[in-house]
Amino acid sequence: MLRITLALVILGIMVSNSVIAAGDPAAGQAKAAVCAACHGMDGNSQIAQWPKIAGQHEDYVARQTRMVRDQQRNVPQMYPMVMNLSDQDITDVAAWYASQTIKPGVADDALVKSGRSLYHGGDVDRGIPACMACHGPTGSGIPGTGWPMIRAQHATYTADRLRRYRGGEVNGPSDANSAIMAAIAAGLTDAEIEAVASYVEGLHAAE
Repeated sequence: MLRITLALVILGIMVSNSVIAAGDPAAGQAKAAVCAACHGMDGNSQIAQWPKIAGQHEDYVARQTRMVRDQQRNVPQMYPMVMNLSDQDITDVAAWYASQTIKPGVADDALVKSGRSLYHGGDVDRGIPACMACHGPTGSGIPGTGWPMIRAQHATYTADRLRRYRGGEVNGPSDANSAIMAAIAAGLTDAEIEAVASYVEGLHAAE
C-alpha cells in the first residue's frame, strides 16, 4: 500500500510542478546573499546543522523556501531571511543553487554496512521501504516529484530531519512527501537513523 501511495504522490507532484517556470541563475546569485550565511554562497554549507543545497533540484529548493516563507514549514531561523522574498526571487535563488556543484562527503566506515542495507533494501519485515525507492540508488532524488537529492548531505542534518519526522513533524497539510517520511521514520531506531544518515553523506553520483 505504501508503494502505491508513493507512486501516486510522485505522479501528482510531477503534474503540479509542470507549470512552474525556470528561474534565472544569474539573478539568483545576487539574491542568494541572504542565504549564504547558513548555506554558503555556493550552497555547500560548512555547518553540519544546515543543509547543503548546491545542485539540489530547483523545484525542490523553491517549494521548500516558499513553505518556510508562507509558514507551512517551521524553520524559525530561516523565516526572517525569506519572509519578504517574492515568488520570482525564490525561483531565481533556487536556480542559482541548482546550478552549483555539491561537494562530496565521507561516511563513517563503521556504519556503512548497516546504512547501505537500509538505504538499498529497507526492511521488508517491518514495512520499511528502501530509501532508494524515492531518492534513487545514488541519492540523486527524482526531479519534479518533490523527492530531493540527498547524497553528500551532512549526516548531522539528515539524522536531525529523520528524528523530527519520527517525532511526527510534517510540513503542513499539503506536503504529502513529509507525511510519507514521517510514516517511514516512525519505524527507525536511533542506530538506524545514524547509520543511514552517515551512508547518505558518503554517497556519490558515480556509485
